[in-house]
Amino acid sequence: MKRSLAAVLALAAAPLLLAAPAQAHPSDHGRPGTYLLTGDAGGSKFEGIGADERRGAFYVSEVTGGEIHRGSAGVAQTEQWLAGDGTDGRFTARGITTDAAGRVYVAGGPNGIGTGRPDLWVYAPDGRLLAALRAPGDTVFLNDVAIGPDGAAYFTNSNAPQVYRVALEGGEWGVTRWADAAGTIEQRAGFNLGGIVVSADRSALVVAQGNAGLLWRFDLRTAAVSPVETGGAALTDADGLVRQGSRLTVVRNFARMIATLELTADGRRARLVSQVATDPLRVLTTAKALRGRMLFVDSKFDEAVAAGPYEVVTDPLAR
Repeated sequence: MKRSLAAVLALAAAPLLLAAPAQAHPSDHGRPGTYLLTGDAGGSKFEGIGADERRGAFYVSEVTGGEIHRGSAGVAQTEQWLAGDGTDGRFTARGITTDAAGRVYVAGGPNGIGTGRPDLWVYAPDGRLLAALRAPGDTVFLNDVAIGPDGAAYFTNSNAPQVYRVALEGGEWGVTRWADAAGTIEQRAGFNLGGIVVSADRSALVVAQGNAGLLWRFDLRTAAVSPVETGGAALTDADGLVRQGSRLTVVRNFARMIATLELTADGRRARLVSQVATDPLRVLTTAKALRGRMLFVDSKFDEAVAAGPYEVVTDPLAR
């Protein structure tokens, strides 16, 4: 018997006994089960998603061109919110999130490598550019972003074991290399640090290292780094992370799996609860919770030249 995704998410506040993501009904309280993204004629690929719970809106980043798309929880068709192809120096976009004020933070991936272009952007809810910043370093690949309890945005670097902090201080936006875990985190070939969430007790950041299949804890007070004890759970290709109470959802892109773990409040330990297969025709990169449902990005990364339909889905599972 399959549960609705809404029913599964409702368990997040209760002791974690069963946590496998389940298929959603095509229409949940009148909301669409699939959201359509506008792609380019030459093919589009997508990666990040940010959710604004207060406004019921979500934002999706396009890798090919750097466009930012915006959708509403109750409307199936999204819109292009911000142009790409050089707008504000943005030719690609990766992780994306929003803060309590509705500001939108965008990670640029390799946008600035060898180009001098910005590595990240901050936008007002009305689309006004607030900041376009270069991060310290020459080969920075900003992958994903989360808002810390201090209101600052923390970005992971896939090209080095580093986390960058972006904040508005003294009336100016700035970016600093907040943590460098060289010597603790082994840098491996491919994409390293990616998905990032704040622990339930707000003491730490929990970060995925996808190519190694590991989770790392970054202490928010000291910036000290330590491994999250997972009992050897299979987490290779870990990409996006979503924490809801003690439930940690790990989207394993090319592995086409979703792992669910029970995470301690301080982020030091996690227990694997389930691994479920996702739709084999999709490569899901990340997800965000919005209005009681989880929204997953279908990246199209498995297609040499992507073709539509381009979608954000609430039903991630294999049939």
